[in-house]
Amino acid sequence: MAAAPSRAAAGEPTSETNYTVLAPIRQENLTVFPVVTGCGYSQREPSTRDEKQRAGVTVVSTCIPRNTQEFLTLDEGLRSGEVVVTESGSVQPLIRRRTRMTPVHEGAQVNQLVLVNNSKRPLVLLAGEIVTGGKQDRVIAKDRIVPAESDPVDLGVFCVEPGRWVAKSANFGALGGNMAAPSVRLHAMKDKDQQQVWDSVRSAQTNIAKEVPRAAAEQVEVTSSYAGVMENVEVQRKLDKVAAPIEHDYSKLIHELRDRNAVGVVVAVDGEIIWADIFASTQLLEKYWPKLVRSYATEALVSRASEHEVNLKHAQAFIDQLDGNHETVEREPGLYRHTEVNGDGYKVFVLASLLPKMGFDVHIAKMAE
Repeated sequence: MAAAPSRAAAGEPTSETNYTVLAPIRQENLTVFPVVTGCGYSQREPSTRDEKQRAGVTVVSTCIPRNTQEFLTLDEGLRSGEVVVTESGSVQPLIRRRTRMTPVHEGAQVNQLVLVNNSKRPLVLLAGEIVTGGKQDRVIAKDRIVPAESDPVDLGVFCVEPGRWVAKSANFGALGGNMAAPSVRLHAMKDKDQQQVWDSVRSAQTNIAKEVPRAAAEQVEVTSSYAGVMENVEVQRKLDKVAAPIEHDYSKLIHELRDRNAVGVVVAVDGEIIWADIFASTQLLEKYWPKLVRSYATEALVSRASEHEVNLKHAQAFIDQLDGNHETVEREPGLYRHTEVNGDGYKVFVLASLLPKMGFDVHIAKMAE
Protein backbone atom coordinates (compact mmCIF):
# COMPACT_ATOMS: atom_id res chain seq x y z
CA MET A 1 0.00 0.00 0.00
CA ALA A 2 1.37 3.38 -0.92
CA ALA A 3 1.81 5.71 2.00
CA ALA A 4 -0.14 8.94 2.00
CA PRO A 5 1.75 12.23 1.85
CA SER A 6 2.95 13.53 5.20
CA ARG A 7 0.47 15.75 7.02
CA ALA A 8 3.30 17.99 8.18
CA ALA A 9 3.90 21.26 6.37
CA ALA A 10 6.06 24.26 7.11
CA GLY A 11 5.12 25.63 10.50
CA GLU A 12 2.53 22.91 11.12
CA PRO A 13 2.48 20.16 13.75
CA THR A 14 3.75 16.65 13.22
CA SER A 15 2.25 13.53 14.76
CA GLU A 16 4.36 11.25 16.98
CA THR A 17 2.26 8.15 17.44
CA ASN A 18 4.29 5.70 19.54
CA TYR A 19 1.03 4.14 20.76
CA THR A 20 0.90 0.92 22.77
CA VAL A 21 -2.26 -1.11 23.32
CA LEU A 22 -2.78 -2.74 26.73
CA ALA A 23 -4.78 -5.77 27.88
CA PRO A 24 -8.49 -5.39 27.21
CA ILE A 25 -11.40 -4.66 29.51
CA ARG A 26 -14.46 -6.73 28.56
CA GLN A 27 -18.13 -6.47 29.43
CA GLU A 28 -20.62 -8.68 27.59
CA ASN A 29 -20.01 -8.13 23.84
CA LEU A 30 -18.03 -4.88 24.28
CA THR A 31 -14.22 -4.95 24.46
CA VAL A 32 -12.09 -1.87 25.11
CA PHE A 33 -8.30 -1.86 24.73
CA PRO A 34 -6.60 1.03 26.59
CA VAL A 35 -4.01 2.93 24.57
CA VAL A 36 -0.97 4.64 26.07
CA THR A 37 1.70 6.76 24.43
CA GLY A 38 5.41 7.21 25.03
CA CYS A 39 5.11 10.99 24.58
CA GLY A 40 5.59 13.14 27.67
CA TYR A 41 7.06 12.55 31.13
CA SER A 42 5.48 12.44 34.56
CA GLN A 43 6.61 14.93 37.19
CA ARG A 44 7.36 11.96 39.47
CA GLU A 45 9.83 10.48 37.00
CA PRO A 46 13.57 11.31 37.12
CA SER A 47 14.04 14.88 35.96
CA THR A 48 17.11 14.64 33.73
CA ARG A 49 17.82 12.58 30.65
CA ASP A 50 20.73 10.75 32.30
CA GLU A 51 18.61 9.97 35.35
CA LYS A 52 15.82 8.68 33.11
CA GLN A 53 18.19 6.37 31.29
CA ARG A 54 19.73 5.10 34.56
CA ALA A 55 16.23 4.43 35.89
CA GLY A 56 15.38 2.43 32.80
CA VAL A 57 12.92 5.00 31.46
CA THR A 58 12.64 5.04 27.68
CA VAL A 59 13.63 8.47 26.38
CA VAL A 60 11.72 9.60 23.30
CA SER A 61 13.44 12.79 22.30
CA THR A 62 10.87 13.78 19.67
CA CYS A 63 7.96 13.71 22.13
CA ILE A 64 6.88 16.61 24.33
CA PRO A 65 4.07 16.87 26.90
CA ARG A 66 0.77 17.98 25.40
CA ASN A 67 -0.75 20.83 27.38
CA THR A 68 -4.48 20.67 26.66
CA GLN A 69 -5.67 22.64 29.70
CA GLU A 70 -6.60 25.64 27.57
CA PHE A 71 -9.11 23.69 25.51
CA LEU A 72 -12.80 24.03 26.38
CA THR A 73 -15.18 21.14 25.64
CA LEU A 74 -18.70 21.58 24.29
CA ASP A 75 -20.29 20.24 27.48
CA GLU A 76 -18.25 22.65 29.62
CA GLY A 77 -19.13 25.61 27.41
CA LEU A 78 -22.86 24.86 27.27
CA ARG A 79 -23.07 24.29 31.03
CA SER A 80 -21.31 27.57 31.82
CA GLY A 81 -23.29 29.51 29.22
CA GLU A 82 -20.08 30.69 27.54
CA VAL A 83 -20.94 28.70 24.41
CA VAL A 84 -24.26 29.45 22.72
CA VAL A 85 -25.75 27.38 19.89
CA THR A 86 -28.80 28.58 17.96
CA GLU A 87 -30.65 27.94 14.72
CA SER A 88 -28.94 29.65 11.79
CA GLY A 89 -31.85 32.05 11.32
CA SER A 90 -31.51 33.39 14.87
CA VAL A 91 -28.04 34.93 14.56
CA GLN A 92 -26.37 36.56 11.56
CA PRO A 93 -23.36 34.23 11.15
CA LEU A 94 -19.87 34.97 9.91
CA ILE A 95 -19.67 32.67 6.88
CA ARG A 96 -16.34 30.81 6.92
CA ARG A 97 -17.06 27.98 4.53
CA ARG A 98 -20.35 28.37 2.70
CA THR A 99 -22.19 25.28 1.53
CA ARG A 100 -25.28 25.27 -0.66
CA MET A 101 -28.26 24.62 1.58
CA THR A 102 -31.99 24.90 1.10
CA PRO A 103 -33.33 27.47 3.57
CA VAL A 104 -36.44 26.45 5.47
CA HIS A 105 -38.62 27.99 8.15
CA GLU A 106 -37.46 31.54 8.83
CA GLY A 107 -33.84 30.97 7.88
CA ALA A 108 -33.28 27.86 10.01
CA GLN A 109 -31.60 24.99 8.15
CA VAL A 110 -31.53 21.29 8.95
CA ASN A 111 -27.78 20.91 8.40
CA GLN A 112 -26.60 24.20 9.84
CA LEU A 113 -26.44 25.81 13.26
CA VAL A 114 -24.67 28.90 14.54
CA LEU A 115 -22.26 28.72 17.47
CA VAL A 116 -20.66 31.53 19.44
CA ASN A 117 -17.77 30.88 21.81
CA ASN A 118 -17.76 33.71 24.35
CA SER A 119 -15.09 32.14 26.54
CA LYS A 120 -11.42 33.08 26.58
CA ARG A 121 -10.46 29.51 25.68
CA PRO A 122 -10.51 27.74 22.29
CA LEU A 123 -13.39 25.28 21.97
CA VAL A 124 -12.96 21.68 20.75
CA LEU A 125 -15.89 20.05 18.97
CA LEU A 126 -15.96 16.32 18.21
CA ALA A 127 -17.94 14.64 15.46
CA GLY A 128 -20.77 12.71 17.10
CA GLU A 129 -21.44 15.15 19.93
CA ILE A 130 -25.17 15.82 20.18
CA VAL A 131 -26.84 19.15 20.90
CA THR A 132 -30.51 19.04 21.87
CA GLY A 133 -33.12 21.75 21.38
CA GLY A 134 -34.01 24.22 18.65
CA LYS A 135 -36.24 22.81 15.94
CA GLN A 136 -34.40 19.44 15.86
CA ASP A 137 -31.65 17.68 17.80
CA ARG A 138 -28.40 17.68 15.82
CA VAL A 139 -25.08 15.81 15.78
CA ILE A 140 -21.78 17.58 15.09
CA ALA A 141 -20.56 16.53 11.62
CA LYS A 142 -16.78 16.81 12.07
CA ASP A 143 -14.03 17.62 14.55
CA ARG A 144 -13.02 21.27 14.65
CA ILE A 145 -11.68 24.04 16.88
CA VAL A 146 -13.52 27.31 17.43
CA PRO A 147 -11.36 30.26 18.54
CA ALA A 148 -11.76 32.00 21.87
CA GLU A 149 -14.21 34.93 21.90
CA SER A 150 -15.34 33.99 18.40
CA ASP A 151 -17.68 35.67 15.98
CA PRO A 152 -20.77 33.58 15.15
CA VAL A 153 -19.55 30.44 13.35
CA ASP A 154 -21.55 28.37 10.88
CA LEU A 155 -21.57 24.86 12.31
CA GLY A 156 -22.05 21.84 10.05
CA VAL A 157 -24.43 19.32 11.63
CA PHE A 158 -26.79 16.48 10.81
CA CYS A 159 -30.29 16.03 12.20
CA VAL A 160 -30.81 13.05 14.54
CA GLU A 161 -34.50 13.75 15.11
CA PRO A 162 -36.28 13.27 11.78
CA GLY A 163 -39.82 13.66 13.15
CA ARG A 164 -39.72 17.24 14.51
CA TRP A 165 -39.40 20.73 13.06
CA VAL A 166 -40.96 22.73 15.89
CA ALA A 167 -38.84 24.79 18.25
CA LYS A 168 -38.82 23.49 21.82
CA SER A 169 -36.19 26.00 22.98
CA ALA A 170 -34.34 28.97 21.50
CA ASN A 171 -30.89 27.62 22.33
CA PHE A 172 -29.35 24.17 22.49
CA GLY A 173 -28.02 22.08 25.35
CA ALA A 174 -25.81 18.99 25.43
CA LEU A 175 -27.04 15.41 25.63
CA GLY A 176 -25.53 14.81 29.05
CA GLY A 177 -23.29 11.81 29.44
CA ASN A 178 -23.59 10.53 25.89
CA MET A 179 -22.80 11.04 22.24
CA ALA A 180 -23.83 9.29 19.06
CA ALA A 181 -22.89 5.64 18.70
CA PRO A 182 -20.02 4.81 16.31
CA SER A 183 -22.43 3.68 13.57
CA VAL A 184 -24.11 7.12 13.61
CA ARG A 185 -20.77 8.94 13.89
CA LEU A 186 -19.51 6.90 10.93
CA HIS A 187 -22.25 8.11 8.58
CA ALA A 188 -21.85 11.72 9.69
CA MET A 189 -18.05 11.68 9.31
CA LYS A 190 -17.51 9.32 6.37
CA ASP A 191 -20.64 9.51 4.22
CA LYS A 192 -21.60 13.11 5.11
CA ASP A 193 -25.14 12.21 4.09
CA GLN A 194 -28.26 13.23 6.01
CA GLN A 195 -30.38 10.31 4.82
CA GLN A 196 -27.76 7.77 5.92
CA VAL A 197 -27.55 9.44 9.32
CA TRP A 198 -31.34 9.19 9.65
CA ASP A 199 -31.24 5.55 8.53
CA SER A 200 -28.60 4.72 11.16
CA VAL A 201 -30.65 6.49 13.85
CA ARG A 202 -33.78 4.53 12.91
CA SER A 203 -31.83 1.27 12.81
CA ALA A 204 -30.42 1.94 16.28
CA GLN A 205 -33.89 2.82 17.55
CA THR A 206 -35.36 -0.43 16.16
CA ASN A 207 -32.61 -2.59 17.62
CA ILE A 208 -32.73 -0.86 21.01
CA ALA A 209 -36.48 -1.51 21.16
CA LYS A 210 -35.74 -5.25 20.91
CA GLU A 211 -33.53 -5.10 24.01
CA VAL A 212 -35.95 -3.48 26.48
CA PRO A 213 -39.28 -4.53 28.04
CA ARG A 214 -42.37 -4.18 25.88
CA ALA A 215 -43.69 -1.01 27.53
CA ALA A 216 -40.35 0.71 27.11
CA ALA A 217 -40.03 -0.62 23.56
CA GLU A 218 -43.32 1.03 22.64
CA GLN A 219 -42.02 4.35 23.98
CA VAL A 220 -38.76 3.95 22.07
CA GLU A 221 -40.55 3.14 18.83
CA VAL A 222 -42.65 6.33 18.89
CA THR A 223 -39.81 8.62 20.00
CA SER A 224 -38.43 10.64 17.10
CA SER A 225 -35.49 11.97 19.10
CA TYR A 226 -32.25 9.95 19.26
CA ALA A 227 -31.52 11.81 22.50
CA GLY A 228 -34.95 10.86 23.83
CA VAL A 229 -34.30 7.19 23.14
CA MET A 230 -30.96 7.34 24.97
CA GLU A 231 -32.65 9.01 27.96
CA ASN A 232 -35.34 6.32 28.30
CA VAL A 233 -35.10 4.77 31.78
CA GLU A 234 -34.97 1.18 30.56
CA VAL A 235 -32.45 2.04 27.86
CA GLN A 236 -30.33 3.76 30.50
CA ARG A 237 -30.41 0.61 32.62
CA LYS A 238 -29.28 -1.49 29.68
CA LEU A 239 -26.48 0.95 28.86
CA ASP A 240 -25.38 1.13 32.49
CA LYS A 241 -25.07 -2.65 32.65
CA VAL A 242 -22.49 -2.56 29.85
CA ALA A 243 -20.93 0.89 30.27
CA ALA A 244 -20.64 1.29 34.05
CA PRO A 245 -18.15 -1.55 34.72
CA ILE A 246 -15.94 -0.49 31.81
CA GLU A 247 -16.16 3.19 32.73
CA HIS A 248 -15.18 2.35 36.32
CA ASP A 249 -12.37 -0.04 35.39
CA TYR A 250 -10.85 2.27 32.80
CA SER A 251 -11.22 5.38 34.95
CA LYS A 252 -9.30 3.51 37.63
CA LEU A 253 -6.80 2.38 35.03
CA ILE A 254 -6.36 5.95 33.73
CA HIS A 255 -5.45 7.02 37.25
CA GLU A 256 -3.02 4.14 37.63
CA LEU A 257 -1.51 4.78 34.19
CA ARG A 258 -1.21 8.55 34.48
CA ASP A 259 2.57 8.16 34.40
CA ARG A 260 2.26 6.16 31.18
CA ASN A 261 0.03 8.70 29.43
CA ALA A 262 -3.21 6.83 28.78
CA VAL A 263 -4.67 8.67 25.79
CA GLY A 264 -7.38 6.56 24.20
CA VAL A 265 -8.99 3.25 23.33
CA VAL A 266 -9.43 0.70 20.58
CA VAL A 267 -13.02 -0.60 20.60
CA ALA A 268 -14.37 -3.99 19.53
CA VAL A 269 -17.99 -5.16 19.46
CA ASP A 270 -18.83 -8.85 19.04
CA GLY A 271 -15.12 -9.52 18.62
CA GLU A 272 -14.78 -7.16 15.65
CA ILE A 273 -12.64 -4.01 15.97
CA ILE A 274 -14.78 -1.08 14.88
CA TRP A 275 -13.27 2.14 16.24
CA ALA A 276 -10.46 3.98 17.98
CA ASP A 277 -10.43 7.36 19.75
CA ILE A 278 -7.05 8.87 20.64
CA PHE A 279 -6.49 12.22 22.38
CA ALA A 280 -3.52 14.54 22.87
CA SER A 281 -3.44 14.01 26.64
CA THR A 282 -4.81 11.93 29.48
CA GLN A 283 -6.59 15.05 30.75
CA LEU A 284 -8.54 15.47 27.51
CA LEU A 285 -9.39 11.77 27.40
CA GLU A 286 -10.78 11.95 30.95
CA LYS A 287 -13.13 14.77 29.95
CA TYR A 288 -14.64 12.77 27.11
CA TRP A 289 -14.43 9.27 28.59
CA PRO A 290 -17.87 9.13 30.34
CA LYS A 291 -19.76 10.04 27.16
CA LEU A 292 -17.53 7.99 24.86
CA VAL A 293 -17.93 4.76 26.83
CA ARG A 294 -21.71 5.12 26.70
CA SER A 295 -21.59 5.60 22.94
CA TYR A 296 -19.58 2.37 22.65
CA ALA A 297 -22.08 0.64 24.94
CA THR A 298 -24.91 1.83 22.69
CA GLU A 299 -23.18 0.23 19.72
CA ALA A 300 -22.79 -3.00 21.68
CA LEU A 301 -26.46 -2.89 22.67
CA VAL A 302 -27.70 -2.66 19.07
CA SER A 303 -25.21 -5.14 17.63
CA ARG A 304 -25.64 -8.88 17.96
CA ALA A 305 -23.46 -10.38 15.25
CA SER A 306 -21.74 -13.74 15.61
CA GLU A 307 -18.83 -13.17 17.97
CA HIS A 308 -15.23 -13.55 16.83
CA GLU A 309 -12.04 -13.64 18.84
CA VAL A 310 -10.18 -10.34 19.15
CA ASN A 311 -6.81 -10.03 20.84
CA LEU A 312 -4.07 -7.58 21.71
CA LYS A 313 -2.25 -8.19 18.44
CA HIS A 314 -5.30 -7.22 16.39
CA ALA A 315 -5.84 -4.04 18.40
CA GLN A 316 -2.18 -3.02 18.15
CA ALA A 317 -2.20 -3.55 14.38
CA PHE A 318 -5.33 -1.40 14.09
CA ILE A 319 -3.81 1.58 15.92
CA ASP A 320 -0.42 1.21 14.23
CA GLN A 321 -1.92 1.80 10.77
CA LEU A 322 -2.90 5.48 10.64
CA ASP A 323 -1.60 6.26 7.13
CA GLY A 324 -3.47 5.49 3.92
CA ASN A 325 -3.37 5.97 0.17
CA HIS A 326 -5.25 9.27 -0.08
CA GLU A 327 -5.77 12.33 2.10
CA THR A 328 -8.24 15.22 2.08
CA VAL A 329 -7.19 18.24 4.12
CA GLU A 330 -9.18 21.27 5.29
CA ARG A 331 -7.56 24.17 7.14
CA GLU A 332 -8.59 27.16 9.15
CA PRO A 333 -5.26 29.05 9.03
CA GLY A 334 -3.76 29.60 12.45
CA LEU A 335 -6.56 27.58 14.05
CA TYR A 336 -6.80 23.92 13.02
CA ARG A 337 -6.22 21.37 10.28
CA HIS A 338 -8.66 18.52 9.66
CA THR A 339 -7.33 15.54 7.71
CA GLU A 340 -9.36 12.63 6.35
CA VAL A 341 -7.18 9.61 5.49
CA ASN A 342 -8.55 6.83 3.28
CA GLY A 343 -7.03 3.38 3.71
CA ASP A 344 -7.97 -0.11 2.62
CA GLY A 345 -10.96 -0.95 4.81
CA TYR A 346 -10.64 2.00 7.17
CA LYS A 347 -10.72 5.77 7.51
CA VAL A 348 -8.76 7.99 9.86
CA PHE A 349 -9.74 11.52 10.89
CA VAL A 350 -7.13 13.77 12.49
CA LEU A 351 -7.83 17.12 14.15
CA ALA A 352 -4.59 19.09 14.59
CA SER A 353 -4.32 22.39 16.43
CA LEU A 354 -2.47 25.20 14.63
CA LEU A 355 -2.79 27.58 17.59
CA PRO A 356 0.39 29.27 18.88
CA LYS A 357 2.34 26.97 21.24
CA MET A 358 -0.35 24.30 20.76
CA GLY A 359 0.71 22.71 17.48
CA PHE A 360 -0.19 19.04 17.91
CA ASP A 361 -2.82 16.44 17.03
CA VAL A 362 -5.74 16.99 19.40
CA HIS A 363 -7.92 14.02 18.44
CA ILE A 364 -7.61 11.03 16.14
CA ALA A 365 -10.60 8.85 15.24
CA LYS A 366 -10.22 5.68 13.21
CA MET A 367 -13.14 3.62 11.93
CA ALA A 368 -13.25 0.23 10.29
CA GLU A 369 -15.35 0.08 7.12
